[in-house]
Amino acid sequence: MKIHVLPAGPIETNAFLLTDAVRGEAVLIDAPGEIWAWVEPILAREKCRLVELWLTHGHWDHIQDAANVVRASGAKVRGHAADRVFFETPQIMSAFLSGRISLEPVVVDHWVAQGDRFEALGREVEVRHVPGHCPGNVLFYFVGEKAAFVGDALFAGSVGRTDLPGGSREELFQSISTQIYTMPDETVVYPGHGPATTVGTEKQSNPYVRG
Repeated sequence: MKIHVLPAGPIETNAFLLTDAVRGEAVLIDAPGEIWAWVEPILAREKCRLVELWLTHGHWDHIQDAANVVRASGAKVRGHAADRVFFETPQIMSAFLSGRISLEPVVVDHWVAQGDRFEALGREVEVRHVPGHCPGNVLFYFVGEKAAFVGDALFAGSVGRTDLPGGSREELFQSISTQIYTMPDETVVYPGHGPATTVGTEKQSNPYVRG
């Protein structure tokens, strides 16, 4: 499995395109603005078909191009029902952004929940619910590869903001302690913004939540 890190959109939100050329399949994690323009040529080059789009949460910068990606690829969408209002009624966020960014609703085909396990690209994936940044933030953990895509729960040396609607500092810190820091220390953490880190590094040095 190859991991393509694709920062995109107005605030450089990370999208992650996971490709498996042997299977000819790919999964996209999050869909910032105009991400399809970056994803499509990679799929063509690696002869892969996008089969699923996973949304770590429903904030505008992670779903801005989601509807377009689905139209172009036919990919099925996974997300958490606690952010359903964001996925289905993005005008809420457009109003919050003073109408500067237009957002389309996205239909979620599979609602994920804490502890779900499923197969993707021939690999086992575990879902962990990590609310606090927003109600529906989840991480997708590739167990065998020790790779976790955590949305905006945890960053390298920082944590997600909690001052937006549905945010909670206490809940976020609890999510990090119980859902992220309980993964093996060598697990690579791929956040929604900025560089990758590891569970062990953040447990030792994150100034907000220590393990």
